[in-house]
Formats: sequence, C-alpha cells, structure tokens
Amino acid sequence: MNHAEGTNRFVLGMSVADDGFSFTSSIETALISAGTEIQSLEETIKSVESLRPNCDKLDYALAASSGVLCDIIDIFLVGKPGESPLGDVTDKWFANRTTDFAKLCGWDGKGDDSLSSAIGFLEKKFKIPYDQRGAGDAASSIFDLNPTNHHFKSLGHNPTLLGLFFSILDQFTNQSHFVSGGKLTSLQDADGKFELRGNSVPAKLFCGFVNWFGHLISDMSGSSGSKGRGMGIPSPFWAWTNDIIAIKRKLNIPVSQFDNTINELALSIYKEGYDIRFQATQVIPVFINEIIVRLVYAIRRLVKYFVTTEKEERSASAMWKACEPFSNPTVKRMLTVAHGTFCMMDLSDATIRAFITGGGTFDVAEFSLQLNIVGVGRFTISLYGEAKRAIVIRKAESEAQFARREMTIVENYLSGLSLLSELYDDKDLVDFVDDFKNSDMYVQAFQKSARLAELRKVPDNNILRTKSDIDSYFGGNRR
Repeated sequence: MNHAEGTNRFVLGMSVADDGFSFTSSIETALISAGTEIQSLEETIKSVESLRPNCDKLDYALAASSGVLCDIIDIFLVGKPGESPLGDVTDKWFANRTTDFAKLCGWDGKGDDSLSSAIGFLEKKFKIPYDQRGAGDAASSIFDLNPTNHHFKSLGHNPTLLGLFFSILDQFTNQSHFVSGGKLTSLQDADGKFELRGNSVPAKLFCGFVNWFGHLISDMSGSSGSKGRGMGIPSPFWAWTNDIIAIKRKLNIPVSQFDNTINELALSIYKEGYDIRFQATQVIPVFINEIIVRLVYAIRRLVKYFVTTEKEERSASAMWKACEPFSNPTVKRMLTVAHGTFCMMDLSDATIRAFITGGGTFDVAEFSLQLNIVGVGRFTISLYGEAKRAIVIRKAESEAQFARREMTIVENYLSGLSLLSELYDDKDLVDFVDDFKNSDMYVQAFQKSARLAELRKVPDNNILRTKSDIDSYFGGNRR
C-alpha cells in the first residue's frame, strides 16, 4: 500500500460485498471501470443542465412582444360581452355547431329561423324536468327565476361535474334544483309529463347523461324563444360558484358572505352576456400567444440548425430534436414570459376600465367582464411549472455538484492509472487479488505496493510498508 499528498494518493480499487472484499486486479480493468464511471457522471451533470432554460435576450424580447400583441387583440377585438368583434364570430360558430348537432340528431333543417328551429327540436328530443324559466310558473316567485337567469341558477344547466350529478338526480326523481340567494332549493314533481327512459339503472344513467349533454347543446346559443343573442349556458369557471354553495349546503357547512358575494357577482356578469360562448372568445388571444411563442422558438432553432450543421450531417430526427417546441424548459420559460406579459397588461387595462366605469370607484363587475380569466389560468399553469422545475433543479443540482467532485477524483485516478501503465508490467506488479485473498501472503502484497510507490517516486517516509504502518496511518499517528 502507499499514500502521498494531493493527487499522488492512489488506490487501484476496492469494493465491499457481503462475502468479503474484492480488488481491481489489473490497470486495464481499472481503466475501463474508471472510464465507465466518468461517462455515468457526465450523463448526471448533463441531465441537470437539460432542466435549465437556455433563453437569450432575443428569446425574452420576442416572448414579451408576443404577449403585448395578443393583449392588444384582447383589448380591441375581445373586450367584453356585447362589444366584442371576435365574440360575434364565436357566437356564429356556436350557432352553427348547434344546427349541425340538430341535423345529426334528425332535424330536417326547415323553418324561417333555422337556429330557433334547431334549438326547439333539441329541447323536445332531450327533454329534462328542470327547464323552468320563471315565465308564469311557480319558480318565478319561489326562486326569483326569469329567462335571463334560469340557465345559471338551475344546477342541471351548469357544465360542471356537479351539474351532471344534479341533472341525473333531477331526472331520476323528477325534481329541479336551484341555487338562489346563497341557498340550495328544489322543486318537487317538477314536470308531471317527464319520464326517464331505460329499463335498468345503467340504461337510465346513460339516458340521463345523454339528456344532460344534448340539452346543454340546445342551450349554448340561447333558448328557442330567445330574441337577439339569447342567454347561453354559464361558463365552467363561474358556474363553480354555484357548486360551492350546493356542496356546502349538502354537507351542512355554513355558506359565507364571501361565497354569496362571488355567486352574486357571477350571476350579474352572466346577465351581461358572460357565458360559455364569451369565455371561448377569451381563449382566442391566449391560444394565439401560445402558437406565436412556439413558432418563434422553433423557427429560430431551425435556422440555427441549418446554419451550424453541415449538409451531409443533417437528419430529420436531429433537426426535430433541435427545434421541437413542446417539451423543453427553454420554450416553457418563453411561454411564462409571454403569458405573464399578457396578464400584466390585461390586469392594467381591466383595472383602468373598472375605475372609469365606476366614476372613480372600483367597479368589480366591470373588472370581471374585462379580465381575461383564461389568460390568468394559463399564466398560473406556467408559474406552477416554473416552481416545480425549480424544485427539481435544486434537488438535481446537489447531485450534480457531488458528481462534479467525484468526476475530478476519478479523472485524477484515471490519470494515475495511465501513468502507472507506462512505468511497470501490469501483471507482475498489480496482481493484488490473490495476495489479499490469502492472508499468509499479505507481506508480499505490501512489498508489491511499496514497490509501486517507489516507481511513482513517492517519498520514502510516506510509503506504508507494513500492516502496522497502515494501522498507524489510519489511526492518525503518522503524517
């Protein structure tokens, strides 16, 4: 055995197993083992680097510019219900999908007002018991129901999981459940003519789901008797304000003033036209922002690939790997910047308009109508992704730091092995395994180790020649 200061310390290799010790028997074997370990450590370090975004200044500038452009689209082309050029396009799209669905279900397409006729056909085909509109029926006085709010207050008309639950429950029990004034109320024997089809419970459940879905399609563009734009179904985001109240009432949990205030706010903006059609309109600038950023990322990397890669070395797989705009941290960081810029400008615009409409006081309803909830949601997802990656990087970085230190040791070790392979005959001087397996030959093993140390020009007073020298060294008595 031998030791020296700094990088001159050297051991070929030893591992501990359940049945004893094993040693690297030759320099050639040790070189292969060390090379493999270096490769593994390099992969560990590279894996950490691949988690970090690699954005330059132009990437950040382009991402921010995309956010600004899309917010301009949101301000001037989305706006709020009733004042939205893109909203008119979206309304038309939903109307066409309603008539397409009606034709798919057997509607012949006849009638002066094709949309009204299609809606009427679907309402009859997908009949449900909870379609009270508050026009001359009991619900008008009991639930403060009217044609402008019945799609919102009726839980079965809500496009949420709880809306589906109450729809099927109402169809099984012939009831109507409403949320009004912070209370969950029901109308018994809601429709004396209604009967849920199906000869078994699974069949009735299937029919109940089909009725719920088909009736939602019929109401997307308003009711058959609507004049003008009509009252569509609530947006999924704001419909959850009903669900929270319904859940709390069912669990006998007191409904807070905050819950009731938010629910009233959701109802007020729904009456202004904030339904599922308008929320779909808000998706447009957010989607454009997403597409622009991914395209910018892909185009820049594609150009770089063709500039830096020789023609004979190009391949489709390598090109895709270089410019793929979906699963890498760089494009995700650019999306965070783009959606963050969009939300910052949108919040500023909505706040200014809220104060202007309120005459100096903050108008919450106007703010909610102007705020792009879809954009806020998408930015929240980006922030969650950034936080998650930061945690993963922090954890992986500690492993990478350890790998870098270990890599330095292994490289020194590899350098020493290369030097030793030039100084002596590998088989004659480094064949430790048999010697250490036979305890009566340990003296010869120490002699070989000392000879190796002499060949490496280790100072004589630093060479460990006997077992007692080793015990003394590791016990701290020899320096």
